[in-house]
Amino acid sequence: MFEREIAKYDYPLPSREYILQMLAEQGIPVSFERLCELLDVRPFEESDFQRRLGAMARDAQLLQNRRGDWLIPDKADLIRGRVEGHPDGFGFLVPDEGGADLFLSTKEMDKVLHGDRAIARVVGVDRKGRPEGKIVEVTERANRKVVGRAYEEHGVWFVVAENRRLSQDILLAPPEKGSKALRPKNGQVVVVEIVEQPSKQSQPIAKLVDVLGNYADPGMEIEIALRKHDLPFEFSRQVLEETGKLPDEVRKGDWKGREDLTELPLVTIDGETARDFDDAVYCERQGKGFRLIVAIADVSHYVRAGGALDKDAYDRGNSVYFPRRVIPMLPEKLSNGLCSLNPQVERLTVACDMSISATGEIKAYRFYPAVIWSHARLTYTEVAAALYDKDGKTRKKLDTLLPHLEHLDALYRVLAKAREKRGAIDFETVETRMLFDDHGKIERIEPYERNDAHRLIEECMLAANVCASDFLKEREHPALYRIHEGPTPEKLLKLRDFLATFGLQLGGGDEPCAKDYAKLLEKIQDRPDKQLLQTVMLRSLRQAIYSPDNVGHFGLAYESYTHFTSPIRRYPDLLIHRGIKAALKNEHYRPGNWEEIGLHCSATERRADEATRDVEAWLKCYYMQDRIGEEFEGSISAVVPFGIFVALDTVFVEGLVHVSELGADYFHFDEALHAMVGERTGRRYRLSDRVKVQLMRVDMEQNKIDFRLIDGSVAATGGAASRKGGKRR
Repeated sequence: MFEREIAKYDYPLPSREYILQMLAEQGIPVSFERLCELLDVRPFEESDFQRRLGAMARDAQLLQNRRGDWLIPDKADLIRGRVEGHPDGFGFLVPDEGGADLFLSTKEMDKVLHGDRAIARVVGVDRKGRPEGKIVEVTERANRKVVGRAYEEHGVWFVVAENRRLSQDILLAPPEKGSKALRPKNGQVVVVEIVEQPSKQSQPIAKLVDVLGNYADPGMEIEIALRKHDLPFEFSRQVLEETGKLPDEVRKGDWKGREDLTELPLVTIDGETARDFDDAVYCERQGKGFRLIVAIADVSHYVRAGGALDKDAYDRGNSVYFPRRVIPMLPEKLSNGLCSLNPQVERLTVACDMSISATGEIKAYRFYPAVIWSHARLTYTEVAAALYDKDGKTRKKLDTLLPHLEHLDALYRVLAKAREKRGAIDFETVETRMLFDDHGKIERIEPYERNDAHRLIEECMLAANVCASDFLKEREHPALYRIHEGPTPEKLLKLRDFLATFGLQLGGGDEPCAKDYAKLLEKIQDRPDKQLLQTVMLRSLRQAIYSPDNVGHFGLAYESYTHFTSPIRRYPDLLIHRGIKAALKNEHYRPGNWEEIGLHCSATERRADEATRDVEAWLKCYYMQDRIGEEFEGSISAVVPFGIFVALDTVFVEGLVHVSELGADYFHFDEALHAMVGERTGRRYRLSDRVKVQLMRVDMEQNKIDFRLIDGSVAATGGAASRKGGKRR
């Protein structure tokens, strides 16, 4: 045994790279015995070597053929990727290495579920000319638990998944004899655990885990979204134990190494319903310029790297804000207590102390741990009332704080001018909020206008985030930057073609900058088609993500930018805090692979967005289901090959007018012009056009709202957009 351990130490197993190299050199499938011979694997190492090959197969690096020989998938013209299902039963394999998606027929999709990883072979092209694939092997199953609605037919129970991309019905296994079985009612929402994945011969089979209740129960839309999007919503026992050991208030020992800012009248300014206060601000005149302090909750003091709290926070990635409910990144004792900058209590912070010139340039800054005592919890509404409406009652209430708030406002005006000079893009959007009745259903939806108090705090946070990014960059400390790249060459070309039809140009050549977008936005401000042009410009840009590669933030026109100001609700901000505190000690914080962390945090952000969209869509459907037959005015918010989406003016709800409802003509989708164009009449419906519609259907099952156009709806005829077949000639 001792000799064997010595041998394993002297002759380690062949690495994955060496195995792949050897198979590549052979150029043909190789048997296990021959592979052992080629790689000098000795008999007592064969079981370990077999496990390594198995692990490589699970990672889709290797594949076994029917004879059991090993080969590299690429050599067999096989493609590895992720399965994306479609509600209609077919799907696609999205290749890992890029390239065209493989179409998977309903027959092939019977073997897999949405999200699975698989290896497929190209077997031809479908009727639309797309490469068609055949599943060779499923390498990873993505679905363990599924939420859906249970139904019974002829004594057989099955579940229809809430995620419509899981198009297969999931059979429910009968309960074990003698067990106290959960028994759903027909149509109730349930959670199931898949015990047998789908295959060529059988449907997926699952066991019942939980019965959540009826579909229309208050709050059920959130319960469904949590499970549909696999959002962590319960803290682990280890997290609760770790949280229980934390103090209820700041201890004197926590003051060590911190600057005392308790005498400065720092205040928090947030929305009326906010409960977690990440940031407090203070501003004073400094010569012709300003001194701005942005103090951010020192979450990293309590959430230590590698602990249970840290692991749960990483898994969540961010807090998720649903209407009337929040799924926090951190337990309430931290998010609403120790780490929340509540008024008139001591709190630990990391302060960004800035000197800003009269032209809005940050001349100097420094970071330091501090203790603050927030002098007031203010809202945007009351700050706006005091500063801009000059409301006497509010000004009297704020009294001693008013001079500092007025300094903040003066600084905001300076920073706003600097932002304009910098060329940051400022798209006009309408935000809405839902107001609920006592039963938890929408009473009405109303526009929510941001006032200058919102913008004041936003500029303060932007300044602190820029300083945080610069601080870590100057010290060559790795960081997770918030990056936003400009348009891709393809999107830029489409945008330029579209603008040309209006006689407009976007400056900047092949690499436009934010200032070029800003100049064009300014130019179109007084045009009646401003909304159309702005929407198309916005959609030409890429999504902002987290990355260790600092490529700048296109939209904000910053060469370097990161997130520092919200560590209670965003994990990347917590990492930046740790990096800053390490750099202050001339140390380095190493959380692991920064690129993987960035991808993960970007994914959890998208997951949260998708979940909240689902919940809002369900609530809006519920709100509209009693208004069938009513007529509304609105604007076309999107144009797709199967119709147009219309956003209603007064109720702020969106629905579809199917192409078959557009009129007595063959309508074709013109992607370049964002329009549906009639083949015979030349009649067109274009993005942002005004229309009048009637509500025809509300599908609560699929969260869909269908409209029909009312005769006389506005639509253009002929002109630049009149192109048969939806293509330019």
